[in-house]
Amino acid sequence: MSEEEQLKENSASQEIDKKAEGDNKQRWFLRLRKGIQTSTSEKKEVPEGLWNKCPECNYICTSSELEENLYVCPKCSYHHRINSQDYFKILFDNQDFTEHFVEIRSTDYLEFTDLKSYGKRLEEIHSKTDLKDSISVASGKVNGQNLVIACMDFAFIGGSLGSVMGEKFSRAVDYAIKHKMPYLVISKSGGARMMESAFSLMQMAKTSAKLTQLSDAKLPYISLMTDPTFGGVSASFAMLGDLNIAEPAALIGFAGPRIIKETMRKELPKGFQRSEFLLDHGFLDFIIDRRCLKEKLATVLLLFKS
Repeated sequence: MSEEEQLKENSASQEIDKKAEGDNKQRWFLRLRKGIQTSTSEKKEVPEGLWNKCPECNYICTSSELEENLYVCPKCSYHHRINSQDYFKILFDNQDFTEHFVEIRSTDYLEFTDLKSYGKRLEEIHSKTDLKDSISVASGKVNGQNLVIACMDFAFIGGSLGSVMGEKFSRAVDYAIKHKMPYLVISKSGGARMMESAFSLMQMAKTSAKLTQLSDAKLPYISLMTDPTFGGVSASFAMLGDLNIAEPAALIGFAGPRIIKETMRKELPKGFQRSEFLLDHGFLDFIIDRRCLKEKLATVLLLFKS
């Protein structure tokens, strides 16, 4: 073989090697067998609810990791919305608590109808969830300190204030007075329940009056506002605590920021109606991270007791 032919062969070999190397970079696997078919029944699907994406920073973590972190984003500390049972498990020692007044349910005594009847809405919610109404009441110990907790569930018609919420709230106050226990309310509500009309608005006065009885009994009332706390709830018992506290970045107010902006026709300040804004303007005593909530509450209860 001449020297010229050998050079051409080496050049062609190098080009083949480069092409093969390029193909390997583009493809990180090679199919060794063709015609592989997997039946639909044998395909493995990722279970729903296995992963969670933070709506604030888009950080993705497993549901178990988020639960271990008390539903607070490990990256940006965004506080995910949780229900009453989650709060009870977080706060009560050994997740040991007694739930009260579970038999009370809302009824459509006004026969209210908008797009659908109020009675139909209640039936659908009761069939889809275990919730009886928009608030749950339980008692137990928090780091050894007795406490009655009333916690709202946003999943039940936006945690709206209705007759049952007012009744459960009032009975919880009576229970706290009878057993000489402090009272904590965790608010998460869009406001009064329009389907109950004036009966809903009456609960604002009813709950405020019951808190007067709690004050006369010299028992502490702590109000914890979470995202969101609005309308008749914020206009009554949510702001009447001996201590008014909130979770970070919780949206708290009476009317929503969009309504206020359209009414005033002005740009609202940055962070308007967030808990940090309210703290700066004297509406809150302090803001507490959910991961520190139990220890902080126990300390506060001990100070009230002494």
